[in-house]
Amino acid sequence: MSSVAPTPTQADPKLANAWKSKAPADLTDAEVLAMPESEYMGPAQLEFFRHRLGQLRDELLRSAGETTEHLREDTLLVPDPADRATIEEEHALELRARDRERKLLKKVEQAIGLIDSGDYGWCEETGEPIGIGRLLARPTATLSLEAQQRREMKQKMFGD
Repeated sequence: MSSVAPTPTQADPKLANAWKSKAPADLTDAEVLAMPESEYMGPAQLEFFRHRLGQLRDELLRSAGETTEHLREDTLLVPDPADRATIEEEHALELRARDRERKLLKKVEQAIGLIDSGDYGWCEETGEPIGIGRLLARPTATLSLEAQQRREMKQKMFGD
């Protein structure tokens, strides 16, 4: 007797009602994927994504604090020019990474604002659902996959 694993678009029927008995923050990705389409961006899913985005925001803020401490610790005078250059390059790489995180933090805050306004999970260009799978992969997404692909194609053809 063989069992067939569900395809990515097919939800596991065993998980289909798990969301009814759990707090939204305790749901797994698979349980959210298994929710019926009628629950798309309902209270449980919105709370699930609010929790996920809050965790991401806290992680980004913690990382920023660690960078500040790390940069303070390494400000001691290093007499060897090669060592100093290495430390400066490490700082530059770390600051670039933090800059990307700063931009992501802004997107996280905007996504939380969209949850508050009731617009989260809907494509800002077409008004269609973005999709649970895409939001699980990128909770800050504001475009459906198709709209994002169109935007990237235009950028590639015409530049920024």
